[in-house]
Amino acid sequence: MKYVLDSNIFIEASRRYYAFDLAPKFWTELEVFAETGEVVSIDRVKRELEAGHDDLAKWVKKEYQGAFKSTETRSVCEAFAEMVQWSVEQNRFLPKALAEFSEVADGWVVAFARVNNLTVVTHERADSNQRNRIVIPAVCEVFDVPYIQTFGMLRDLGVKFV
Repeated sequence: MKYVLDSNIFIEASRRYYAFDLAPKFWTELEVFAETGEVVSIDRVKRELEAGHDDLAKWVKKEYQGAFKSTETRSVCEAFAEMVQWSVEQNRFLPKALAEFSEVADGWVVAFARVNNLTVVTHERADSNQRNRIVIPAVCEVFDVPYIQTFGMLRDLGVKFV
């Protein structure tokens, strides 16, 4: 199985349970799996991470450059357009949620995963009653894209921190 990582995977890890100074092995494992193509992310996530001007942004620029794939393909753009159309047709999301979905990387992550038969890795959880934000799992469920959280991905990849 191959994976595409959402921004929150990197952000939560660096700020909390896999801080660079506490768990460097997590970051080197991501680098190894990026080299094999088993774990990737997208250009739009890269832009979000680099905007942080922190240790994570430095790591992205120095160690993880090649892991970010382009979303500038016709098939990914078409998949994203379908997702935007779906979000508007739902008539349940607030205008702010629709605008945010069109601007952030989330929908692009799902579109990229759909086109490339990847599993999305995110910390977001599905909530069918949510109106003020369009979460990745909701989009994944509608468009039949598998998703998982970090620990599930690490288990699937056989990663052990010993």
